[in-house]
Amino acid sequence: MAEKRDYYEVLGVSKTASDDEIKSAYRKLAKKYHPDLNPGDKEAEERFKEVGEAYEVLSDKQKKARYDQFGHAGVDPNYGAGAGAGGFGGVDLNDILGDLFGGFGGFGGFGGGARRANPNAPRKGADIRVSLVLSFMEAVHGCKKIVTVNTQDVCSECGGSGAAKGSTPETCPDCKGSGFVSVQQRTPFGVMQSSQPCRRCAGKGKIIKTPCSKCHGTGKTTSSKRVEITIPAGIDDDQNLRVQGKGDAGINGGPNGDLIVIVTVRPDPMFERDRYDVHVVVPITYSQAVMGDEVVVPTIDGKVQYTVPEGTQSGTTFRLRGKGIQYVNGRGRGDQYVHVEVEIPKKLTKTQREALKHFEETLKEENYEKRKGFFKTLKEKFEGK
Repeated sequence: MAEKRDYYEVLGVSKTASDDEIKSAYRKLAKKYHPDLNPGDKEAEERFKEVGEAYEVLSDKQKKARYDQFGHAGVDPNYGAGAGAGGFGGVDLNDILGDLFGGFGGFGGFGGGARRANPNAPRKGADIRVSLVLSFMEAVHGCKKIVTVNTQDVCSECGGSGAAKGSTPETCPDCKGSGFVSVQQRTPFGVMQSSQPCRRCAGKGKIIKTPCSKCHGTGKTTSSKRVEITIPAGIDDDQNLRVQGKGDAGINGGPNGDLIVIVTVRPDPMFERDRYDVHVVVPITYSQAVMGDEVVVPTIDGKVQYTVPEGTQSGTTFRLRGKGIQYVNGRGRGDQYVHVEVEIPKKLTKTQREALKHFEETLKEENYEKRKGFFKTLKEKFEGK
């Protein structure tokens, strides 16, 4: 197996990085190397997969803890599997650590009172996270996308038992299948008893003497799958979409994990989104602003006609009710806000200048309400100074 880079190195963060720092680094790199933004670039495609794999582990507290302690072998049952079970008797390291850290409360409790989960009880598989880049319109109207994910599936050769064909896992004689043994320790307070993971079976409760040749005793194999995702209309940037049952296979017959789709929406050159409202800037001419006119306004559903009233000022905002974005998984829509900008003409000819000057001479102070109010305030403020 090819040597993998350190996941912290891949994301460019330190081992003490916070969850927000890890997420921020991932989003930055995912956007940089996303295949949609780097068509035909194989190196970018590989980096994108590497970044996604690193984030999948470091964003999950349990996986991160296993990775920090055991490296890649703690999160990938096939990593270094050529050594034939890596000194754990062919058991799945992911399963062992899941039992140790997630299966019971109060580990190390005295007097044997700690709660312990059955190491062979069904458990849900791990969730998988993927990044998906959408255009503004795809997010607004919804769409279908296909993503490729690498999942841990039940080994088809051994059916998930981890044992070679013709053999079965045996109950550990030391812990009698519980995965834990009682240990007595002499302390200043007397002899204390605590429960500890069984060393012989590494907390599994079973021993595999003849590991499966296909999964090397892990009970799982890695496969690549194409999953169709239905994107609901109205989804926004940085929102997550959960697809149930499309994650890693469960343990001991438990249900599959889920697929978590992290959505990134590319900005649109014309529309700007504010939750479920849409903003658009529409330039109009000087004469349209003065005399009023019917102008074409773009919306997310196409073009509409809107009548700009006479005397419209630059910066005026009009509201188009119900022309915004549909609420995700709900009824109703936001609004669209049209911001009018009056464009002042440039490069006038001599004739145009004279015509405009003549036009200006015909106007009175009453034609300019803002100007009139401005100079009135100015006079009051500085009169007598």
